Amino acid sequence: QLVESGGGLVQAGGSLRLSCVASRLTLDHFAVGWFRQAPGKEREGISCISYGRTSTVYSDSVKGRFTIASDTAKNTVYLQMDSLKPEDTAVYYCSTNADCSALGLNFFFRGEGTQVTVSS
Repeated sequence: QLVESGGGLVQAGGSLRLSCVASRLTLDHFAVGWFRQAPGKEREGISCISYGRTSTVYSDSVKGRFTIASDTAKNTVYLQMDSLKPEDTAVYYCSTNADCSALGLNFFFRGEGTQVTVSS
């Protein structure tokens, strides 16, 4: 099971840190991705950290603003989101994957998501 938290309402230019906590599975055994879905739009893969934690990948839409990181001891993956924009408004999901080729969209499991709303 994956549980996301840390979403909320923030003004443009602000920051949020999302957390993805796993139970009954070990995140280090997977590549872990974050994707988002805004109303009326398709899912968008935005970030992924590889199995073995040797590399990270970002979509062009968040590169330079978002940072993905993992904490093995806490079985948690984080998404630090800075310089938020109104277009970042979406439900954010974490997922377990075989690799990062689909930026978290080709997943085995995903959480229920956390809402991020960025006001202008």
